[in-house]
Amino acid sequence: MFRSVLTGCLSGVDANIIHTEVDVSTGLPGFSMVGSLSNEVKEAKERVQVALKNTDFDLPPNKITINLSPADIRKDGTCFDLPIAVGLLGCFGLFEEDRLRGTVFLGELGLNGELKAVNGVLPIVKAAAKLGVEECIVPNGNLAEGSVIPGITVRGAEHIKQVLKFLQEDEERKDELLPPGKCRLEEYLQKAEQECFLDFAEVKGQKLAKRAAEIAAAGFHNLALSGPPGAGKSMIAKRIPGILPKLSVRESLDVSAIYSVAGLLSEDMPIVTTRPFQSPHHTISGAALVGGGGKVRPGAISLAHKGVLFLDELTEFPRSILENLRQPMEDKKVNIVRVHGSYVFPSDFMLVCAMNPSKCGFYPDMNKCTCTEAELHRYRGKLSGPLIDRIDMHVETQRVDLSSLSDAEVGESTAVIRERVSAARELQEKRFGGQHIQFNSQMEVQDIEKYCRLEGKEKKLMELAYNSLELSARTYHRVLKVARTIADLEGEERILERHISEALAYRFMRG
Repeated sequence: MFRSVLTGCLSGVDANIIHTEVDVSTGLPGFSMVGSLSNEVKEAKERVQVALKNTDFDLPPNKITINLSPADIRKDGTCFDLPIAVGLLGCFGLFEEDRLRGTVFLGELGLNGELKAVNGVLPIVKAAAKLGVEECIVPNGNLAEGSVIPGITVRGAEHIKQVLKFLQEDEERKDELLPPGKCRLEEYLQKAEQECFLDFAEVKGQKLAKRAAEIAAAGFHNLALSGPPGAGKSMIAKRIPGILPKLSVRESLDVSAIYSVAGLLSEDMPIVTTRPFQSPHHTISGAALVGGGGKVRPGAISLAHKGVLFLDELTEFPRSILENLRQPMEDKKVNIVRVHGSYVFPSDFMLVCAMNPSKCGFYPDMNKCTCTEAELHRYRGKLSGPLIDRIDMHVETQRVDLSSLSDAEVGESTAVIRERVSAARELQEKRFGGQHIQFNSQMEVQDIEKYCRLEGKEKKLMELAYNSLELSARTYHRVLKVARTIADLEGEERILERHISEALAYRFMRG
């Protein structure tokens, strides 16, 4: 007897709908599985057999063949246990074949028949809904996560016995046996608006750095903060997520899909509702930063998608690790190639980095700096020119004087700055409506030519800067992008001289 059960598998953060084809026939007893399977999938054979035995169903001594189709797609993970078990139960006539139509099954089986949560449910349910699948049965631990996808009914189960009873009973009792989850996407996003962020009002002094952070947040520009220890670089960086515009529904689902694949969603918070903030330690490996590994998973730069990747003590990161950032910063995605296939992870992040100006931390104050010329050269040599060129804004923070620290006056709050950033973001939404870009930093050359046109004095100023400062073409375009953002914060339609002058001031690091 033959049965086909729908399930899904992951390829990066994308999902494919898979047909679990189960055939039970007479012949030499055996249990074989085919279809480009990882070791985890192959182990499903043992889990399924023992789980069914412990739920009072012993498999007869038949020839059992399982094919996961299409066979040319690599299958990873433990979500195939439930569809294999359902297919076997169907082959032995425990329910009607038509009960399998239009339903996707996902879940790992414990040896007692319990259904355990698996990674990647959200993108698989999303792919199923896109193909017109009517409903999906998942472990209870994944119910809230799967239910955020509109247009498909998602049901949760705790045990294989519940799933079997659901398939055996009349369709009228479906909602009673396995109640569908509620789509609470809007509710989660509304709660996120009430979330408290670290407040910029707590940052004393550093007006220039706070201004740069506001501009960077408004245009999603990369930002580097350099200065002596204790000047407030990390303090400012950690407050940037609070002034970024809130996530849209689409952005929230895209980011949540990455966290689902990585297994970082929970029952309490099954969706990412605020812009991510990733701050990896400088001992991080290349695979953990960019993604990959033996079992390909998204790295920190993908977990920071649509949010902030903060690299504190930038010069302590090995140069080889930092160079891995160059291509993802340009392409906004990571391509990981393995023998068994290629994987694509999104990586549209805002890079914020902080570092000391020298090994001792006090350069250029030569009264305190103890570094030799060779040490200064070696310290800065950890950062390549092409990487520095990809950072839109560079700001030097200064030691905060006592009068600023003891000043009772409260600075601007995160909420006030966020209002200005959101207003600038709305201007960008109108400008780029219906296009592939959302922020000024994402503009390509043709977009810059269209939205950053210069006239008269502004054009002459950029020509002078380009020739006298020997700017690269990339730097020229990045200056214009930052100038466009500064103009947006002021509500100006045109880029003016003062906008270009300020953008140029943020461009260079002290060498």
